[in-house]
Amino acid sequence: MKARLLHKHVANAIDLLHDEDRELYDLLEDEYERQSEVLTMVAASSIAHPSALICESMAQMNVTAEGYPGARFHAGCRVIDKIEQLAIDRAKHAFKAQYANVQVHSATTANQIVMCSVMQAGDTLLGMDLNCGGHLTHGAKPSISGQYFDAVGYGINDSGDIEYDHIQALAEERRPKLIICGTTAYPRFIDFKRFREIADSVGAYLLADITHIAGLVVAGLHPSPIDHAHFTTTCTHKQLFGVRGGLILIGKEHETLTADGKFTLAQLMQKGVFPFFQGAPNLNQISAKARGFDLVLKPEFREMAKRITGNAKALAKWFVENGYLVVTGGTDNHLVVVDVLSKGITGFVAEKALEECNIVVNKNRIPGDQKSAFVTSGIRIGANSMAMKGMESDLMPKCGDLIHRVLSNTKAIDDRKYEIAAGVKESVQLEVRELCKAYPIPAYVHTGDVE
Repeated sequence: MKARLLHKHVANAIDLLHDEDRELYDLLEDEYERQSEVLTMVAASSIAHPSALICESMAQMNVTAEGYPGARFHAGCRVIDKIEQLAIDRAKHAFKAQYANVQVHSATTANQIVMCSVMQAGDTLLGMDLNCGGHLTHGAKPSISGQYFDAVGYGINDSGDIEYDHIQALAEERRPKLIICGTTAYPRFIDFKRFREIADSVGAYLLADITHIAGLVVAGLHPSPIDHAHFTTTCTHKQLFGVRGGLILIGKEHETLTADGKFTLAQLMQKGVFPFFQGAPNLNQISAKARGFDLVLKPEFREMAKRITGNAKALAKWFVENGYLVVTGGTDNHLVVVDVLSKGITGFVAEKALEECNIVVNKNRIPGDQKSAFVTSGIRIGANSMAMKGMESDLMPKCGDLIHRVLSNTKAIDDRKYEIAAGVKESVQLEVRELCKAYPIPAYVHTGDVE
């Protein structure tokens, strides 16, 4: 009976949208078609599993449920409590954590909750500089993290590697209250143990933001920070192949007391999320997270994660062998950062020219970049979505060649204007469409009849 009700609900909802708001329906269909015909090679997202997506369309959205399972400020939460607890249990299992808060709306919010829970205005925050691969919430000046706190940025060396001795020296000089480790464009392993040693040496808390590598951590293909950092944050869409949302995790120190002895770290995060930073949780998002955490626990996910790293390594190798400058000379994770200015075009031009040819990457700054963040000298390529579609490493030379054909046939007029040689766009678009037909967006169609 339940399955029949849910199926009727979804089918009726699609029909209503189609019949009553055709303009919006057509736009949504256009976007699905666009995604079906482009080669998505970005590091900042992936493809959400359909069964996770559908959880965001269910009736639990009609419930207001401030508080936590067993301690709500509203009635009618008997089933909601079970859904949230299921998400919590699955998140803890997936990451081998002792504490998980699944109510967080995004990774940005998660970082802000941790910062505002352990620091006061004006306290010193040490995080990776935005221009070197950090995130806005790691202390960048346009962000609240860089305006509300005394933010100090650490960088990378000329080869693009993190220099831990430099971070140690900065920490000793500035005595931060919180150190953030985690990046958006760093292709190598992060030494979380060393970061914790640095934090302990100056009495700082350590926050590990694993937004870009969460799936690899779950799969055991990147070292885990869970028992090294005081707090671990991530989003649930970049590499966990779920819907957009955030997550705060704590490992063995979940019962460690704060300096004033008033709260454990777990209690600090509970009250930091609600009521300090957020109100009622997004229950549909939590349901979708529960589904996503179940998926990453399956053996198939680890095999897909292996494809992610294998594809990224194969891409990096192809670019190096074909005369491109690859930051750090390779990759240990899902992304490859390529210098395109050495080929006579900016990252902005490369991004736009490739998009015209149905290939999606993003512009990205590189070590020593003299171009602004709006122009850049490089591009960032990610392997998440290709792995989700089933692409193997033997296809990466083909993907690299498609990118090279566009870039080598693009003439830069200035940092933002360009011309693509005649016929190149059409020929590349055709090949991309054929590749996407062979490796479509996974549908995971269940062929069984529904009564």
